[in-house]
Amino acid sequence: MGKRVQHAGILLLAVLLLVGIAAMQQGKKERNRYETSFFDSFDTVTTITGYAKSQEAFEEQTKLLQEKLMHYHQLFDIYHTYDGINNLKSINDNAGKSPIPVDEEIIELLKLGIEMHQKTNGQINIAYGSVLSIWHEYREQGMADPAGAQVPPEELIQEMAAHTDISRLVIDENQATVFLEDGEMSLDVGSIGKGYAVQRITEYAKELGMDHFLISVGGNVSAVGAKADNTPWLVGIENPDLESSEAYIGTVELADQTIVTSGDYQRYYMVDGKRYCHIINPETGMPPEYVPSVSVLTNDSGMADALSTALFNMEVSEGLELAESLPGTEALWVMKDGGIRCSSGFEFHEKE
Repeated sequence: MGKRVQHAGILLLAVLLLVGIAAMQQGKKERNRYETSFFDSFDTVTTITGYAKSQEAFEEQTKLLQEKLMHYHQLFDIYHTYDGINNLKSINDNAGKSPIPVDEEIIELLKLGIEMHQKTNGQINIAYGSVLSIWHEYREQGMADPAGAQVPPEELIQEMAAHTDISRLVIDENQATVFLEDGEMSLDVGSIGKGYAVQRITEYAKELGMDHFLISVGGNVSAVGAKADNTPWLVGIENPDLESSEAYIGTVELADQTIVTSGDYQRYYMVDGKRYCHIINPETGMPPEYVPSVSVLTNDSGMADALSTALFNMEVSEGLELAESLPGTEALWVMKDGGIRCSSGFEFHEKE
């Protein structure tokens, strides 16, 4: 009799499990796919795609994500200050003067920048702001007045490059302060800031229960899980050839991963018929000219953001060696002749 009761209990448990699974599947089926876009953070378009039981529920979740993204935008802004916030501009404004108390997120971002400076042999330098600000000024002037566009004088670049020693960035974690010892030094986290923010947003989305979610902030794309039907998200890799009628060169599948692309076609200006992009090589003080674009696939958006910039600054062979040395990291280069080169584990679906 005892065995019969035990068997009946097991059978009942199995039935309940099946009912529970069916209910879960039915719950997932009831969720619809929604998408929203906005332009108020990091000077680029953000698109969020996910699943919810209603438009209202989706909007409620994405509003929280939008607010979080704006928080990071303000923290990492080097052009504006905000009431009640010590951000990167606050640090730059106090270079050579005094340490500034900052949010823990700024310290974590700067620590990532120092780590990537070491991993990339200096190709990522968040202390390169003095040089980048010159290029930013000349690019803005060149875009406003194309006929008068100029390249910054080499002497000026070299003069400012003397104030880019990342070892003079002092972080005191106990006091939660940051100090730039060189009064002419400034921080610019364009190579990692957006990626770091996207990574934090994906983690926040998980906390909100968004288990099937895709976010794109400019060239930074990150996925939480797969789509609701458990098939991977398909993300297009942009064609860097601005004269081509094809917007994408192919697609990559994402599930709990991130992909970031850096290229010379995203932000640039023209001088005497030559394109000068916004990415500047810390070794030369000039935009690199190795390839039109590099995409990095990994599981951390901050890391991917930094690596895509670093690989763009390197010869392909050097970049390939670095990518292959990093676990869980893959990279794809679009060559000048339109060809594709990938690391050994990059699964890419080229457009036919």
